[in-house]
Formats: sequence, structure tokens, C-alpha cells
Amino acid sequence: MTAPPADGQANEALIVLLAQALGVAKTSVTIVRGEASRDKVIAFASVDESEVRKRLQRAE
Repeated sequence: MTAPPADGQANEALIVLLAQALGVAKTSVTIVRGEASRDKVIAFASVDESEVRKRLQRAE
């Protein structure tokens, strides 16, 4: 999935992708830092770090 970095479209695409991969609502995924950068810090409201890792490994 690709989206141009204009008007936050790439960030929105990232949020949608992560939410789908983790099986959570888009509102549970937040870009904490790096909205204008390639490197980002993401927060997940409904799952902890170990669960995020497990779910992402299953999504591969």
C-alpha cells in the first residue's frame, strides 16, 4: 500500500494498515511522533506491546 505524503494521506494509510493488521479500530492507532518523518512512533490504545508484536507476526 502506498500513498503520497500530501495532506496526511500516507499517515492515514499507515493507520488503516496497522489497524487492519492488528484487528483493532482505527481510533486505537495514533501517530505520537514523526507525522512528517519516515520514522514514526505509534501508540495503540487497545493492545499492549507484546500483543502488537504477536499480531504483527501473525499478519506476515
